[in-house]
Amino acid sequence: MPNTYTNAPRGALVFDMRSLSRQAGSARERKLTVPAPEDLRLELVGVPAGADVELDLRFEAVSEGVLVTGFATAPLAGECARCLAPLASTMTASFTELYLYDDERRRGSREAHDGRRGHDKHDKHDRLNQFDKHDRHDKHDWHDEQSEQDDEERYLDGDLLDLEPAFRDAVVLALPMSPLCRDDCPGLCVECGVPLADAGPGHRHEDAPDPRWAALKQLDGQTTTQPGRRAGAIDLQEG
Repeated sequence: MPNTYTNAPRGALVFDMRSLSRQAGSARERKLTVPAPEDLRLELVGVPAGADVELDLRFEAVSEGVLVTGFATAPLAGECARCLAPLASTMTASFTELYLYDDERRRGSREAHDGRRGHDKHDKHDRLNQFDKHDRHDKHDWHDEQSEQDDEERYLDGDLLDLEPAFRDAVVLALPMSPLCRDDCPGLCVECGVPLADAGPGHRHEDAPDPRWAALKQLDGQTTTQPGRRAGAIDLQEG
């Protein structure tokens, strides 16, 4: 009998797979609405926590686990990347994920460990000569590879399938990096910051004087008064 013991929380995205009986080819479909988990967002847009998310799922038993395919439709809330106005819309994310049976993980770890033991016996003489230099490094690499493999693969916890990690990855990857309130949003005025969609096509600003010319204008004003002063001085001398 398969091990059905589990420590997984029974959340809204945790599903019991006992109905599939681990028979390859058996399948079932589910349509349901669940509350959105927290932190489904990017900088400007995201799915509000607790919002209704519609799921259309198919669970199919295969020889090594359960294949999940489905769609998630969720509301979005955020601000426009051009004019910073609030926006609201919906998005749909699709996903396909294989969840391996938990005993596949134990079997894989056992086979890897047994294979390493056989390799260690075969190379025992060489390892005794170079233990400090190589063997510790090999063990470290093996554990790193095993950890990376575990991180890439998803497993059932007994008969329970926790869909939240796959669901979260699919939704966040589908979020727009630069959301827009509308496709032709003109953005903000670079001079005063008013939304150009509200200001209208006639929104203009007078050309402001370049501050670099201010000193030259001041100098020009001084030169225009110089001739009068000099003429007065000449008149005094002549008189």
